[in-house]
Amino acid sequence: MIKELYMKNFVEELRWRGMIQDIMPGTEEKLMEGPKAAYVGIDPTADSLHIGHLVSVMILKHFQSCGHKPYALVGGATGMIGDPSMKSAERNLLDEETLSHNVACIKAQLARFLDFDSDAPNKAELVNNYDWMKDYTFINFIRDIGKHITVNYMMAKDSVKKRLSRDSSEGMSFTEFSYQLMQGYDFYWLWKNKGCILQLGGSDQWGNITTGSELIRRMDGGEAFALTCPLIRKADGTKFGKTEKGNIWLDAERTSPYEFYQFWLNVADDDAERYIKIFTLLDRETIESLIEEHRQDPGQRKLQKVLAKEVTVMCHGEEAYENALAASQMLFGGNSEALRKLDERTFLAVFADVPSFELNRADLPLNILDLLAVRTNILPSKGEARKMVQGSGIAINKDKVTDINADVTEADIVNGHYILAQKGKKNYFIIKING
Repeated sequence: MIKELYMKNFVEELRWRGMIQDIMPGTEEKLMEGPKAAYVGIDPTADSLHIGHLVSVMILKHFQSCGHKPYALVGGATGMIGDPSMKSAERNLLDEETLSHNVACIKAQLARFLDFDSDAPNKAELVNNYDWMKDYTFINFIRDIGKHITVNYMMAKDSVKKRLSRDSSEGMSFTEFSYQLMQGYDFYWLWKNKGCILQLGGSDQWGNITTGSELIRRMDGGEAFALTCPLIRKADGTKFGKTEKGNIWLDAERTSPYEFYQFWLNVADDDAERYIKIFTLLDRETIESLIEEHRQDPGQRKLQKVLAKEVTVMCHGEEAYENALAASQMLFGGNSEALRKLDERTFLAVFADVPSFELNRADLPLNILDLLAVRTNILPSKGEARKMVQGSGIAINKDKVTDINADVTEADIVNGHYILAQKGKKNYFIIKING
């Protein structure tokens, strides 16, 4: 490693951000000696990361920005087994082809956060434990590695004890039980071959991580360290990163930038104060100023707006953020031009909870009064519809309609299938055009 790299106290950076749960003694002092290497392990169980992974990714990002070298380990081998930590049932095992696809997708996402391509001595590297496990025979592994860690030691780990103590007829398979030893060997391999002296991860990984540092000590008399971050929960105690629709993914095809932005925009005040430290790169002074400003006037939701912007730009880019912002403002303003710029998925996400009706394309053109009161029940009668139109209370695709003789035509169709009707300021209706 090159000593001249700019060094910053990584542990102190995480400490003020509330990102340390457990840390092995001597870790901070070791890192301040000069640039070091560390890694985070990610199971490639899907072809996208979700925001539950984002804490570990941010830790690696801070590690690199503090002058150290980060390794992202994707578990092509361990992903075939499944980590029992915090799980109540064994995972489905993935085949090699699926895992290879997932690994490639995850690397592309990590490149948004970490510098993999520069000439910097601390550029990030992606490693896959399948590369060093695929040719390791079972006999050789249990002879060379298994003899160093006792069953008693492995059984004492919380991840194992909690799983075995649950009321489950399934228990824990030997496959899952061996995960701890395989992850420990990953740490040993990276320590020996890549100079990784530190493993980072979530607090549920503490047992697996310390097994690795213990393996390094027992096999080679080496020294290695561990640091974990807290598992992120919402202020009400519920699981972070889950919605009624499931995970919030970093892949824009799985979770649109609009939905992603909305998740952060709608977090509770207490959560926003924690999340802005964990999920953004804003400095301490800026964050403390924002928190104070927010507390003075919580109704403005300044903290949530800054949080949502920073995370959306970091994960999806400035343009995606601008589009998400414009879509968010659509319910409270916007115009026809902005509405037509929304892609279909965002359009449907913005107006997901509004009443909808269906018409056939052959029904168009259709008089506005018939549309409102005959072909739909947006208004109870043509008389009511006439009053609303004449009183400027009706809009089609954000454009006011004031002529009772106006027709709604194919030119009014948005995204090839939809017409947006609005009654008053807040009542929206989607008319889906079939055919």
